[in-house]
Amino acid sequence: MLGLLLWQSAAVIFGLINIPFDHQVAIDVASTIFLAGLSMSALVYLITERVMRPVMAQAFADAVPERPTGIGVLPRILLTWGFCTGVPLLGIAFAHLDRPTAALPVAATYFLVASGLVVGLLGMVFAAKSIAEPLAGVRAGMAHVEQGHVDARVPVDDASEIGMLQAGFNQMVDGLRERKELADLFGRHVGVDVAREALERGVRFGGETRHAAVLFVDVVGSTALAANRPAEEVVERLNEFFTVVVNVIERYGGWVNKFEGDAALCVFGVPNEIPNADANALAAARTLRERLRNLAGLDAAIGVAAGTVIAGNVGAEARYEYTVIGDPVNEAARLTELAKARPERLIASADVVDAAGPDEAKHWVIDGEVTLRGRGQPTRLAMPAS
Repeated sequence: MLGLLLWQSAAVIFGLINIPFDHQVAIDVASTIFLAGLSMSALVYLITERVMRPVMAQAFADAVPERPTGIGVLPRILLTWGFCTGVPLLGIAFAHLDRPTAALPVAATYFLVASGLVVGLLGMVFAAKSIAEPLAGVRAGMAHVEQGHVDARVPVDDASEIGMLQAGFNQMVDGLRERKELADLFGRHVGVDVAREALERGVRFGGETRHAAVLFVDVVGSTALAANRPAEEVVERLNEFFTVVVNVIERYGGWVNKFEGDAALCVFGVPNEIPNADANALAAARTLRERLRNLAGLDAAIGVAAGTVIAGNVGAEARYEYTVIGDPVNEAARLTELAKARPERLIASADVVDAAGPDEAKHWVIDGEVTLRGRGQPTRLAMPAS
């Protein structure tokens, strides 16, 4: 605007200066300066807009206009053509006005044509760059997102529809990042496999009948630990305990269904089926027992059972969880209570050992039977061989 004002002021001033000498010269001078001012002001605007993009990005860093406030894409192209190409051509038309064609010097015509070509080309180049470069930034950001990175951002350095596109891309990435964080948090709460199935298939209440192996692990003497130690220390030790549990269970293809105070319910074969859930659960129990022995200040007992369970979502529309329900869950919990009184700290149902196959069965010995609390039939017991 400042450049245009100076150019048009010059057109008026130099036109007035030439009036006493020749009216036609005064008109030629004023119209030449006027048209040149239009072309140069348009070119300066495009160059300035390009140079000021970093400043625009800073201005829009915290807040983006809700609607375009700058010159739009279509007006920008049309104005660029009009001021940088149309104006010189208009100059040729004015030069022929009220004078014979032969009276116009050939050099002047060539000069106007060359000016139109050069200035028009420069204007179109800057106009094209003002559109192509932001779009290239958005494309690069999209490629970054396609690779799984949701931290991509593009600077919003334009106040037209292009700026709205840049801002929309950033909002889309913010939404993807929030969704990924929620999915990650969801997976940490309910287990990655359960979260993936819920996201892919949706949530359905009820359950399906499945065969699963259940491992229950519980801290021995947790009441005394809570009474004699500061709460912060108790939480720290429990976190160390659960870290070992989660690592071992996931290593053998299991899933930690829930944490119950100082205990954990772990399931093998649900929600994802694995080739030999019984053998995996027994191998995980043996490894977990060895790992927990090296955990200072904590002692834990483990029980393993297997059988038919109902696996599915239980609760209400407002609050539910994916879990397993069935006799093996109760049996594993009762075996854990029994294991607390045994030095091995690990008891499995002999039926699980029989179903696991010879490779895993060689690590166990059958050691009698007992009728567990709440059960009518006796349960054959298996202890680790060493």
